[in-house]
Amino acid sequence: MGMGTDHVLVGQAKTAGFVPEVWSDEIIAAYKKNLVAANLIKKMNFKGKKGDKVYFPAPVRGNATAKSKTAQAQVTLIAESGTSLSVSIDQHYEYSRLIEDITEVQAQSSLRRFYTDDAGYALSTRIDTDVLAQAAKAQGGNGTAAYNAAVIGGDGTTAYTSGANNASALTDAGIRKVIQTLDDQDVPMDGRFMIIPPVARNTLLGLSRFTEQAFVGSGDSIRNGQIGDVYGVKVYVSTNCATATGGARIAVMAHPEFAVLVEQLGVRVQTQYKQEYLATLLTADTLYGVGELRDKSAVAIAVPA
Repeated sequence: MGMGTDHVLVGQAKTAGFVPEVWSDEIIAAYKKNLVAANLIKKMNFKGKKGDKVYFPAPVRGNATAKSKTAQAQVTLIAESGTSLSVSIDQHYEYSRLIEDITEVQAQSSLRRFYTDDAGYALSTRIDTDVLAQAAKAQGGNGTAAYNAAVIGGDGTTAYTSGANNASALTDAGIRKVIQTLDDQDVPMDGRFMIIPPVARNTLLGLSRFTEQAFVGSGDSIRNGQIGDVYGVKVYVSTNCATATGGARIAVMAHPEFAVLVEQLGVRVQTQYKQEYLATLLTADTLYGVGELRDKSAVAIAVPA
């Protein structure tokens, strides 16, 4: 963006109109770059709308009925038995810094880049953490840190027990079993993904099935966290994977319809010069809600920390 005469850095008064747009663009860019889980699930833009809760229909699949051969016979109606799911928009997070001598900061692009990258990273980390925490509800889980419906990575079948801390490292057989679980529950193959903590990435590097396939991704893959794929499921690594009671880290294999992110206020950046501090207050904030959408569309997997 060019800098016109209104933006000449001749004093603090001239910086007030310059800061918001430039800093906002940079912070939003850093925020989007660091999102992993939030970019893989369903998103709903609720910006500018009122209300603190969104309802989603949850219809139940119907069965086809053989048509009677009798002339003029009526069709067989399927009784509606679906429910609705609600997502509360109750997460409001902000990142604020008091920046001394704003004119000097603007002259030092590396220092400004630190603030914008840090703000984007902090907000995206918070959202990704909340998205990944939804894995505690998958497959009928109770939503607590005990992850009572998670399976262990070693076989993809045995239930994780936080008291026994029986989490085990991912194996080829375990991954295949989790894929089968989703298959058996009619979860579409298209778009499936797997998000793992760094410790599980180390394990995957030792599995021939994983390294035989496209491990080294393209430039885009490296930037968005994708490290490869296994059996057609894209694999991403994230430090924001949850830690369960007992110390296990939680990976998740899911379909995009598993969870939803509702954004009521995207990343907003505001600045205000504080004369009493001879500094500028920079605040970036966002308002959103995250909820489980399709319970059977994900499986939580417990691996050792």
